Amino acid sequence: MTFPVMIGPFPPHPVFEVLAYFVGFRLYLFARRKAGDHLEDDRRWWVIAGAVCGAWLGSKVIYWLCDPALTLAHLADVGYMLGGKTIVGGLAGGLAGVELTKKALGVTRSTGDLFALPLCAGMAIGRIGCFLTGLTDRTCGVATAVPWGVDFGDGIPRHPAQLYEIAFLAVLAGWLTWRKRRPLPEGTLFREFLAGYMAFRLLAETIKPGVPIAGLTAIQWTCVAVLIHYAVGLGYSRLTAGGRRRVS
Repeated sequence: MTFPVMIGPFPPHPVFEVLAYFVGFRLYLFARRKAGDHLEDDRRWWVIAGAVCGAWLGSKVIYWLCDPALTLAHLADVGYMLGGKTIVGGLAGGLAGVELTKKALGVTRSTGDLFALPLCAGMAIGRIGCFLTGLTDRTCGVATAVPWGVDFGDGIPRHPAQLYEIAFLAVLAGWLTWRKRRPLPEGTLFREFLAGYMAFRLLAETIKPGVPIAGLTAIQWTCVAVLIHYAVGLGYSRLTAGGRRRVS
């Protein structure tokens, strides 16, 4: 196989990125219709807008922090500054954007469950494009001697980290599909999706090249921050629930 693997006259990354957005959005609309989401349309679309804006900003900021020296050297390069992005930064930024928007609108209910499975599907499709792009996408793993290592064009077998992620997302989607058949508190599916993915990426980044900052890469620090956010929230929920039981 010669990388990049062209899709007709088109490079693979933009083709699969567009396909990922299309499939993910269609799956979200299907899930919303099936679930009968009762959040008012005006507030729902404001929340989605907050997610999109937060995801765009987060994906850029974490990308810039992945190699601070390189970013500083390219501050005047508009193509570099606007060209790169990271999924982890997009998810973390989207989470922050949603929470800030909901706080401004006074929305207290959880709104993320409908996005969990569409995100799994969209991210997996996008990673196909990453894999087919090869080295220039900067998503493959480090050199390895495992028999399934892939030569992306430089003669060095590397971990196909993109394929590992696709496999993980398939397992995660299966888990979430099984979980959604059970009565769960609102917001559980999205928390399990995001916590599971962040834990996976925290480990997966150990077999990918990166510039460490205080021992971890920017992507790993972002994963840690999201996991701590959920752990603190879970602890607070249990503490307040215990307090309500004692009062009653």
